[in-house]
Amino acid sequence: MDVDAGQLADVLARLKRVQGQVGGVIRMIEEGRDCSEVVTQLAAVSRALDRAGFKIIATGMRRCVVEEDGGTRRLNEAELERLFLSLA
Repeated sequence: MDVDAGQLADVLARLKRVQGQVGGVIRMIEEGRDCSEVVTQLAAVSRALDRAGFKIIATGMRRCVVEEDGGTRRLNEAELERLFLSLA
């Protein structure tokens, strides 16, 4: 899926935050923090990753629907559905 990097600036920012969150979770585990705190942070990381994936797919779907076929492979409905459901 060919997506303009400018359209994905939000996704990149989210992923950089996730990267920091994962580092925080690792530190929490190494420090022996309470498991409920660790799980809460893991849930936040998971939601952030899901949102990044949904944003990428939504951007791709808009491009696939709006653009004329300019030589790039267009995803069909089944392929888009498979990608979307892989995040669910």
